[in-house]
Amino acid sequence: MITYDYIIVGAGIAGSCVAFELRDQNVLIIDKNEDIALGASGAAGAFLNPLLGKSNDFKDLVNKSLVYANDFYKSNIPQAFYNPGIVRIPKNDEDRDKFISYEEDNVFEYKKLDDGYFFPIGSNVIPELICKKLCENIKKKMSYEITDLNFIDDFWIINNELKCKNLILTTGASTKLIKEKYFNIRAVWGAKIDVSTTTKVEYNYHKECSVSSSYEKLENNKYKVSIGATHHRFTCDKDICTYCLDTANINKIYQKSYDKTIINKDTQSLLEKANDIIALDDLEVLNLKVGARACSYDYFPIVGALIDSDKTLEVYPYLKKGSKVPADKFIKYKNLFVLNGLGGRGFVLSPYLAKVLVNNIKNNEIVDDKISSNRLFKRWVRKIK
Repeated sequence: MITYDYIIVGAGIAGSCVAFELRDQNVLIIDKNEDIALGASGAAGAFLNPLLGKSNDFKDLVNKSLVYANDFYKSNIPQAFYNPGIVRIPKNDEDRDKFISYEEDNVFEYKKLDDGYFFPIGSNVIPELICKKLCENIKKKMSYEITDLNFIDDFWIINNELKCKNLILTTGASTKLIKEKYFNIRAVWGAKIDVSTTTKVEYNYHKECSVSSSYEKLENNKYKVSIGATHHRFTCDKDICTYCLDTANINKIYQKSYDKTIINKDTQSLLEKANDIIALDDLEVLNLKVGARACSYDYFPIVGALIDSDKTLEVYPYLKKGSKVPADKFIKYKNLFVLNGLGGRGFVLSPYLAKVLVNNIKNNEIVDDKISSNRLFKRWVRKIK
């Protein structure tokens, strides 16, 4: 049986960033897909935009992560990082009024440009290249399905053939390895398209969708531009069927929910929304990719150790009656960690949160309750009988 210091399950942007942070350790990254970033991360628009609005904890986290992510990608994978700035265009007069009301809370430099507001910090990355470069020197096991997972003698055992001291789950919307009812993630499906056009787009744009700058020169005086993304919340009962979430290499086959009809509608919708932002001449769709973003119900990510609800309630049964217990007393699964719930901001949040997670694991640095599993458990335990 092969033994590792760390095994990371999930080779999207979250898992890739964690692998990069642990690159000096004996690490294996595994995934059900045949290659890196073939799930939601590969289907991401991968825009790095500021979050506007009144100041609050979530906005502060996103914008702090944005600054970190820009520096991180520029320093480590400059060939896949673009910083043309972004023009944020209000959808209507009400949206414009909101922007004006948020002006005093804006933390980034901006100026008026055409019908919108230009933020120099706006960036985008090539998602597949970013993920592949981040885990370039990491051992990998692709097309690998976990059917058996156990904790024995202080080690996590996978399929009776892989063994690790620390197991890190970055599996996104597919949470079947986490048998905890409080760990509630909703899948928000979406599509992004890459197109070719003779129009040279100078900046990234965002209105009802995002349009990238012309980040690659193609043949016949054409440029490559990305447009994303759509949003779908299907009403499937995950206790009955997780076919779409669990199927590997999703973009090679049509799914039960995300079928050809929806794909065609998404393509048309993105083209119409992009045309409302900027006219793209001689346009041709190059490809479309779909994926399921993993969204928590309060929008905050989930970082760090997982709480064992059964053992915690066994020790503190009065939690069910509303009694309070300090979060540091909750019983955690030993050497089991997560980075999940990043929603549509995976490429913004992952570099910073991967660093937070690794510092927690290696140096015992405390993870803020606002992004730990503590908040989910406390909310869940208040509702159970």
